Amino acid sequence: MRLIATEGTTPLNLGIGLVGVSLAFGLTVLTMAFAVGYISGCHLKPAVSIGLCVGKRFSVAELVQYSIRQVIGAVWGAGVLYVIASGQECFSLAGGLASNGFGEHSPGKYYLMVAWVAEVVLTFFFLMII
Repeated sequence: MRLIATEGTTPLNLGIGLVGVSLAFGLTVLTMAFAVGYISGCHLKPAVSIGLCVGKRFSVAELVQYSIRQVIGAVWGAGVLYVIASGQECFSLAGGLASNGFGEHSPGKYYLMVAWVAEVVLTFFFLMII
């Protein structure tokens, strides 16, 4: 992901690269864990809630409620990012909005199975730590 700022008509490449993006997202999760962890356990995405439910630390009824609220929160968060990012004249959704994934949406062009394994393993370690 490259961040572009414009000055007049000349784009300025801020180039924070994959490490910068990783640090930004990682530090955001860490900040949220400290900010709301004592309230909700910092379940920021359904994968964490599902892991806790499988580990019998969370009921299925709570899982459904949390998952719905997490998706609503994600939509609101994406809306905030959209409002901020669309403040630039050269803004376009063509490259995604701070998104990643698999295939063409992955910097390494990884398959879906690789993305799924990474998600499961990294979520497991996150849950083990928190």
